[in-house]
Amino acid sequence: MLYVSTRNKNQQFPFSRAVLSGLAPDGGLLLPQTIPFLPTTWYQELPKLTFHQIAQTMLTPYLQGEFSEETIATIITEAFTFPVPLISLTERLHILELFHGPTLAFKDFGARFMAQVFKRLAQQLGREITILVATSGDTGSAVAHGFWRQEGIRVILLYPAGMVSTTQEHQLTGYGENITALRVQGTFDDCQRLVKTAFQDKELRQHRLMTSANSINIARLLPQMLYYAAAVAQLATPNFPVVMAVPSGNLGNLTGGIIAWKMGLPITHFIAALNTNDVFKEYLTTGRFSPREARPTLSNAMDVGHPSNLERLRSLFNENHYHLQETVSAISATDAQTLQTIRQVYQEYGYLLDPHGAVGWFATQDIYLRNRFGDAHWVVLATAHPAKFNPVMQQAIGKEISIPLRLQRILQRPTSVISISATYTHFREFLFDLPS
Repeated sequence: MLYVSTRNKNQQFPFSRAVLSGLAPDGGLLLPQTIPFLPTTWYQELPKLTFHQIAQTMLTPYLQGEFSEETIATIITEAFTFPVPLISLTERLHILELFHGPTLAFKDFGARFMAQVFKRLAQQLGREITILVATSGDTGSAVAHGFWRQEGIRVILLYPAGMVSTTQEHQLTGYGENITALRVQGTFDDCQRLVKTAFQDKELRQHRLMTSANSINIARLLPQMLYYAAAVAQLATPNFPVVMAVPSGNLGNLTGGIIAWKMGLPITHFIAALNTNDVFKEYLTTGRFSPREARPTLSNAMDVGHPSNLERLRSLFNENHYHLQETVSAISATDAQTLQTIRQVYQEYGYLLDPHGAVGWFATQDIYLRNRFGDAHWVVLATAHPAKFNPVMQQAIGKEISIPLRLQRILQRPTSVISISATYTHFREFLFDLPS
């Protein structure tokens, strides 16, 4: 499998070059040259397959030529060590819980997969790999846990000061050793800009082998296909239409779902569930992309005003805006609506949604979509454990919830963080001063 730039499909790279580069040389994002289409008969067998079996079939085409089938199987076994349960609140309304990994967020899927891949690439190269990660919360903590103490890998986390929860910040800063946390005096978009600028800095790239673990890296996206298939596999009546509500910020989660759909996974429609940072909704409506400064919300991991993966989505749909509109809808929720949704679902079903999952649930209640897909299975991706957002839960339901033991252990660790400005010059100096 070769990978191509979203800006020039004549630029082609093998998997190792694609994941080590992060971005294409022309600044574009990388996508598989072709999306393999799996036979309908395989999807009919999904309910009989384990998650590891699903992962082996879906990931192998993308990794062939780089790793043997045995190595791919080992990567999958070591990366995905936790369940992906589908919780049915009604016959047709379901929650796919993606927070059973070690950092209690869906980002564990991508981060742990990448850690296994990069560990093997560092061994092959015999050289340290520096991973730059812009994070609005959950990505960074998942990467920190997945890559901590991995030999030959250094991780630099950039997160916006004052725009992640206290729990998330502790998860970002509680590792040390080969993990460095940078508190950036700016927004997530500033963090993302610093990372992208570093990748385009030729002198810096000659000095240091750098890549990213953000969703700009194709290795982060590929494992995000898998839980969409796991959801369909667990539906009691999978022949009904399936609508996926996807909490969305940088649009990586949605892009992973679209790739799975292009592989033949029987999903009828996607909903990009947004908070008030709704530039993607505006784009779907008008066809014009107008990025703007991100605004802080209760669903902070979705506070993105310039979503990178829109470029991938447009490429996957061959710039056919009508086809994208037919496949994906966008619904946005205010903080007040997010709180009301958490409260309502808890009162009616006894189920606790985190602020991001609550935005997803809110999106499924849209009257137009209900009329359009009334007989569908509605699957909401619950992307993080509500215990990571206890101040919000207190506000919504009047009480805090217990913190799982694996999160308690992280919160007890000492923290270490460096504050920097959002100026690229300062970030560049920091990277040059790091020992190689």
